Amino acid sequence: MLLAIIAIYYNSHPAQLADGTMSASHTFNLMALTQQAHAGIFKMAPAILGMEFTKIIFVALFIGFAIKIPMFPFHTWLPDAHVEAPTPVSVILAGVLLKMGPYGILRFNYQLLPDATAWAAWAIALFGVINIVYAAFVCLAQGDLKKLIAYSSVSHMGFTLLGMAAMTPTGISGAMFNMFSHGIISPMLFLIVGVIYDRAHHREINRFGGLAAAMPEYTAIMGLAFFASLGLPGMCGFVSEFLVLAGTFPTFMAFTALAATAVIITAAYYLWAIHRAFLGKLNPIYKDYPDLNWRERIVLYPLGAIAIILGFWPQAVLGVINQTLHHLISGIRPL
Repeated sequence: MLLAIIAIYYNSHPAQLADGTMSASHTFNLMALTQQAHAGIFKMAPAILGMEFTKIIFVALFIGFAIKIPMFPFHTWLPDAHVEAPTPVSVILAGVLLKMGPYGILRFNYQLLPDATAWAAWAIALFGVINIVYAAFVCLAQGDLKKLIAYSSVSHMGFTLLGMAAMTPTGISGAMFNMFSHGIISPMLFLIVGVIYDRAHHREINRFGGLAAAMPEYTAIMGLAFFASLGLPGMCGFVSEFLVLAGTFPTFMAFTALAATAVIITAAYYLWAIHRAFLGKLNPIYKDYPDLNWRERIVLYPLGAIAIILGFWPQAVLGVINQTLHHLISGIRPL
């Protein structure tokens, strides 16, 4: 990323700054760089190792942001980070920090390198589908509840990549709404895991059993979060995934079909986790576990309410972001 940013700087032209003065020989002014990009300045830059300047710079920036998403095959740090991190750090990581990756791609790759973005759209969609399907299958193999949710984050961020790659108004809106809904649902899931970990001091799904009998309120809020994450209609996860699939279908029909099958796998690993941990005969070890207290309710209930409200009123978010997003992709000419 640093090398790419320096390369953009040295291939930029002088620009007028906000105070009316002109920059020296080059500029870091993002708005000026955007104007120069759309004027074709970077397309005239010298080739690097025989490859077009814009394509090399796109790949360099994209890899940096892809690690942050995280995108396959750069995703392996995330589950380990979540497992080792305390609950508040997992909440911040899932709710805020992962979103910096797609934000960076939109703010820099899409804005400064529109032609290279159109060139790379197919690859972005492919990696998005790999994220969705591969991570969903990996979730089926997890015995640690927190690691299962961590891999589900990898899968759900694939929808953001897929929607971004489509470069249609519906697809890009769905991608950004997916970031927002994931920023509500995933922290809720990690907080819920933190609740049971505080009581049991472990997160092994198969060591639980029948928790619904001892902790019915906790089971209900866990079910709400699971159903929001798997895309149950009436919750924000459904809206985001539906918009992504609807917006991507005209552009990448086969990729859309593959991504849609992962919705079934997502339902499978969540419902299987509920079956193993919460249903059936109560394990006597957990019969005296207290249900949710008021501190936990105050944290979890607002997140659950937002997930439901946005499921019925997504325009509360889409109305704010659509104009900017649609303007952003208007300068990209699909190949």
